[in-house]
Amino acid sequence: MLLTEKKKKLDRFRPLPVELVKNLDDWFRIELTYSSNAIEGNTLTRFETALVVEKGLTVNGKTLKEHLEAINHAGALDFIKELVKKKRPEITEKNVLDIHAGILRKIDDANVGRYRNVGVRIAGVPVALPNPLKVPDLMRKFYQWLHNKNPDHPVKIGADAHLRFVTIHPFADRNGRTARLLLNLLLLQQGYPPALIRKEERRNYINAVGKAQLEGDTKDYYEVIYKAVDRSFNIYLEALNPQSDRGEKIMSGEKQLLRIGELAQETREPVPTIRHWTEVGVLEVKEFTDKGYQLYSRLMIEKVKEIRKLQQEEYLPLEEIRKRLIA
Repeated sequence: MLLTEKKKKLDRFRPLPVELVKNLDDWFRIELTYSSNAIEGNTLTRFETALVVEKGLTVNGKTLKEHLEAINHAGALDFIKELVKKKRPEITEKNVLDIHAGILRKIDDANVGRYRNVGVRIAGVPVALPNPLKVPDLMRKFYQWLHNKNPDHPVKIGADAHLRFVTIHPFADRNGRTARLLLNLLLLQQGYPPALIRKEERRNYINAVGKAQLEGDTKDYYEVIYKAVDRSFNIYLEALNPQSDRGEKIMSGEKQLLRIGELAQETREPVPTIRHWTEVGVLEVKEFTDKGYQLYSRLMIEKVKEIRKLQQEEYLPLEEIRKRLIA
């Protein structure tokens, strides 16, 4: 199904239920933050990203910079959603500088919201980026192009804006994250869901951008962006079907409580293992039923997987894992 057809299908459900919109916003806030940062090398897992952003917790073994990247990106997403609510279609230079400032704040305050005055390069892509002296004029022309009436499909406009932006590379750092936020701002303004580029697609994404920059061949690049938007459409449409696994999770805000057997089934771990991990304090019980049965948050699914990963890859004892997960 084409993206336009999927948008029409989604539009037939509008206005979407308030609870569904909130749960989708919360889900995408974590997913986009995790994915965009992971593409740039941040090692926080999705579960850890949620803990940092939603709970304000510190993850042992991860750097302050990685924590700030998660907090800042989530804040930048909140900022672009506020811009969308204002219904001002023209994106200004100040908007973009504010987005960049938001994701770089407390990491490199000297360069927040400022165009670069040094030469830069893209790791893994042998493309020559513009001289820093040319950046202000190139960005002026970028905004002129952005503000011109364009008959192209909204997803193509967003993709082109992203590509033009990263080709100018106006900042000393955080160009990729800013470009993806700009892309999603443009999509959200036109009633499209955000483009969700997965961490696993990092190499294809970078290669496609490089191919478009070096050879002018945008076929692979457009395919990456269209696939990312299509993925988000599917998430929205599945969420409207509460009978689907994803719909059930999103409609419940991914906070549906699980009994110990259900948690074991979801994670493919034996019930005695879940019980033992709970007893030693690496898993937390959310609440108890009237009959005393333990109930777990769905967040524990990712935590169980993380515990098993630490055991298998780093051979850590449970006490060390408990310290590692949350300081």
